[in-house]
Amino acid sequence: MTDSLKGKTAVVIGGSGGIGAATCHVLARNGARIVIGYRSNRNAADKLAVELPDEGHSVHQVDVMDTSSIDALARDVSERIGHADILVNAAGTTTPVAHGDLVGLSDEIIDEVFASNWRGVFATIRAFAPLLKATGDGVIINVSSIAAYKGFGSSVAYCGAKAALDSMTHTLSLALAPEIRVLSVSPGMVSTGFVPGRTEEQIAKAGAATPLGKVATPEHVADTIYAAVAHMPLSTGIRIAVDAGRAL
Repeated sequence: MTDSLKGKTAVVIGGSGGIGAATCHVLARNGARIVIGYRSNRNAADKLAVELPDEGHSVHQVDVMDTSSIDALARDVSERIGHADILVNAAGTTTPVAHGDLVGLSDEIIDEVFASNWRGVFATIRAFAPLLKATGDGVIINVSSIAAYKGFGSSVAYCGAKAALDSMTHTLSLALAPEIRVLSVSPGMVSTGFVPGRTEEQIAKAGAATPLGKVATPEHVADTIYAAVAHMPLSTGIRIAVDAGRAL
């Protein structure tokens, strides 16, 4: 534990999920007060808040596909805390569809994937930008994926949404500078239950095929997020892969 983030408030959207929860832990261990945003699993979010070190952490329901709930969370943080220093966008959904199954990738799936992985992220940044700018040293971390630029992922729509997310990171790093840095952290396959139907055997096989022969864990991704926040003050607009070399 360090005090490198002491006095800072971190808003983690998707905070009760695998990567989000691990990120809450590492940021809290280094002194940050955590605002845990969850969509449906209130029990997991409450349990996480109790497990985090120190006090002052809070739990809030937020649906990234419902802009009104995002705006309500931003208002609450403004009224209760008065500032936000770190925003981690770790929420998102996907529905696996084989890339060659053009008929199977329905308009409904496409709309949901882009709404959760792009529009919802933009709406969250839009809502929290004034609070982040006010600090003069805000940081936004968008959890993306190597699917954005390698052409493999749970669906063509997911690849496209994450590519659009990386483009947003690039564009907003210019638009929001110098008060806010914006970065993408891009995992390869991560040992979580994020992708429906993906088995532990498939995850292990993919890890064994990487140059480093390892599978990324949520903690690997969280540690990278912390490093980008605390130890990369001159980096913005870039993507940082956490994939054991899978994208090479």
